[in-house]
Amino acid sequence: MTVIVKDRTPLVVPTALRRRAGLKSGDRLEFRVSDGVITILTNPPEDGYTEAQRKAIDRAVTEGLDDVKHGRLQGPFSSHKEFIASLHQEARKLSSKRPKRPVR
Repeated sequence: MTVIVKDRTPLVVPTALRRRAGLKSGDRLEFRVSDGVITILTNPPEDGYTEAQRKAIDRAVTEGLDDVKHGRLQGPFSSHKEFIASLHQEARKLSSKRPKRPVR
């Protein structure tokens, strides 16, 4: 189906195409343009993230919850002095785990 775009008339999707696409009054539509092609997506996600972005966010949240579950986090700290003391304590733990290299 072909329509003519005019200067003062809004672009209208013909009724027959809307029916074939299953569009109903009140549906949310997302328009994307790439290389002169307009793509219309029905019912876009409300948070605005793509499926790939949503998967990356979910993966990061899962990793963070796993850290919490296994106790791999620090804080909260009531002062910067507590935070610094915690950093020094963690540094001592790490330095004690490193094997000592023999002196040459």
